[in-house]
Amino acid sequence: MIYLADTADIQALKHLYEFFPLTGVTTNPTILKQSGLKLSEAVQNIIEIVGKGSIHVQVMSDKAEDMVNEAKTYKNYFNLGDNFYAKIPVSIEGYKAMRMLKDAGINVTATAIFTQQQALVASRAGADFVAPYVSRLDNISSHGIEVVGDIVKNTKEFNLDTKVLAASFKTVDQIHRVSMAGAQSATISPELLFQLIKHPMTDISIAQFEKDGEGLYNIF
Repeated sequence: MIYLADTADIQALKHLYEFFPLTGVTTNPTILKQSGLKLSEAVQNIIEIVGKGSIHVQVMSDKAEDMVNEAKTYKNYFNLGDNFYAKIPVSIEGYKAMRMLKDAGINVTATAIFTQQQALVASRAGADFVAPYVSRLDNISSHGIEVVGDIVKNTKEFNLDTKVLAASFKTVDQIHRVSMAGAQSATISPELLFQLIKHPMTDISIAQFEKDGEGLYNIF
């Protein structure tokens, strides 16, 4: 499983990068709004933290040509090279933009995916990552984990290079289940990333180690 942080919270991101093996960061307009930062400031701060990690920046345009120009502008502005991924919603114009971006040598993350077919078409259009929204599917009485599993099955059966980037989580259990369904990656909020590695029995075990080992470790 490849872990990415779904955030523009710079302080939380700094803390996560001290210990969590993250490979990059995803952002979108909603995340930026929550952070209170403009795109230029947010992404520059993220770059300083993630170094050579991947950064996924969503476009705002609604026409394919404009999406492509926007993505090219961001890639050049931030000088991200192959670490830059243009997040493109799976609209009609978005699918058109994906092909154009791939022809231009720009990485693509297809986002706002709610069906297996949306993901499969995005894969065929050249998307490097497809991002199905797990919790949002569950919220409309659908089955987010099953959709992720179907997408994973497709990518294997049709020998596609696309990776599934599961997104939109409310619980650690959802993250567990998408990993068991074969999702190659997940983008997760800082709150859930912190919960992901916690367990009360681990805390109890560590406390017992400290108690039992007191006075016995005399080398350092």
